[in-house]
Amino acid sequence: MKQIQIPGKNFPIFVYDTYEEASLAAAEFVAAEIKKKPDFLLGLATGSTPVGLYRALIEKNKKGEIDFSEVKTYNLDEYYPISPRNEQSFLSFMKENLFDHINLKPENVHIPCGEAPDPNLEAEHYEKELLAIGGVDLQVLGIGSDGHIGFNEPDDAFILPTHLVTLTEQTISDNARFFPSKKDVPTHALTMGIGAIMRAKKCILIANGKNKARAIREALLENPSPANQASILQFHRDVTFFLDHDAASEILSFLQDAVADPV
Repeated sequence: MKQIQIPGKNFPIFVYDTYEEASLAAAEFVAAEIKKKPDFLLGLATGSTPVGLYRALIEKNKKGEIDFSEVKTYNLDEYYPISPRNEQSFLSFMKENLFDHINLKPENVHIPCGEAPDPNLEAEHYEKELLAIGGVDLQVLGIGSDGHIGFNEPDDAFILPTHLVTLTEQTISDNARFFPSKKDVPTHALTMGIGAIMRAKKCILIANGKNKARAIREALLENPSPANQASILQFHRDVTFFLDHDAASEILSFLQDAVADPV
């Protein structure tokens, strides 16, 4: 592991040789936070990136190292329309990869309803829940290859409240691996907006793989822009990045070049 510092930026960036090492380190961070507050408010992400983190948290719970009995969870997003019983729904994903393996009470799980009759009303309802809690204690984030966090896709603005979003072609293509075919991927999703993410008291972002290197470079090195939604995290009060070497590769190259050719 190495910790790197980007000139002019204050957020910690930890780089690990492998995805597994990054996931375990992120799990240690999350577990330490939960231990501080039994009724922890934990924001969760889906996709392949946090699976390693969730496996490590399951093991810690089984060993009695952390307790989820009073923890409340708030997921970033859900496909729309989709039944929660659909095996590709994010609720099913969370049950398979975390919820069904820890002592988390079902009534403490919060996630947008993918089969709500009116998605805009569901977005308003979820946003009211998020405003009522005043921000989660810790928000877990992944990042899309286009820089999206949650399903906040590249745009010309940062959308603050929970909303219905049309998924980009790139996101649909990236997520097609989870479905029988690309045509089966939902074209819309309900997602927390940037406002709820920025209200989180702490955030961690985990990224792995070469396909995330450009998005990470843009998010951390370039001026914040809604073209890369993760770049807004440069303004977050307490965000930590856990990257494997491949995801950090373009940042590492930038830093090497800066040292080799100082201005």
